[in-house]
Amino acid sequence: MPEVIFNGPAGRLEGRYQPSKEKSAPIAIILHPHPQFGGTMNNPIVYQLFYMFQKRGFTTLRFNFRGIGRSQGEFDHGAGELSDAASALDWVQSLHPDSKSCWVAGYSFGAWIGMQLLMRRPEIEGFMSIAPQPNIYDFSFLAPCPSSGLIIHGDADKVAPEKDVQGLVDKLKTQKGILITHKTIPGANHFFNGQVETLMSECEDYLDRRLDGDLVPEPAAKRIR
Repeated sequence: MPEVIFNGPAGRLEGRYQPSKEKSAPIAIILHPHPQFGGTMNNPIVYQLFYMFQKRGFTTLRFNFRGIGRSQGEFDHGAGELSDAASALDWVQSLHPDSKSCWVAGYSFGAWIGMQLLMRRPEIEGFMSIAPQPNIYDFSFLAPCPSSGLIIHGDADKVAPEKDVQGLVDKLKTQKGILITHKTIPGANHFFNGQVETLMSECEDYLDRRLDGDLVPEPAAKRIR
């Protein structure tokens, strides 16, 4: 997969990019875990997500947030990283003007950034939030959440306790017009040690069902005049 360097708000950003053969193929952006705790675009889960979308014909990009690897700049507690993600999406879209839709998948810190990107970009039609941390990060900006997606985590996650993730899911599930799919992996911790295969099979199943036109929200009930 080609190594790429593109311009971000704080300097150059380093990524791995795989264009689809189809000009109008959807785009997938994959966002990595916390830069200050060893998160990079080469995280095994980030790599597997990249490969999953690529295999299904998406134009796919994963990249290092500012200050990681060959990406310039310094860690910015989320605000700058969100700008990095927006720039990454802009860059791919500039190369693929015929692509009309996009997915975002993020793991841990990347899930928080991905959900913020979702709020800003109406072309994002699906998301995957893997082990989000509503106990640490504020997700109240999801008002309302504009797209259907998957929230998946382990029930042995000490970093993002199950009850906190459940609270986020419950809040999102009250919204009309979207469908939140919630999956819990028994025995999995925040890093999915020994469970990456299970995690990926759940993500693949979800993506395949969405691509098949399944998992669509029920239409809003018509008002009786």
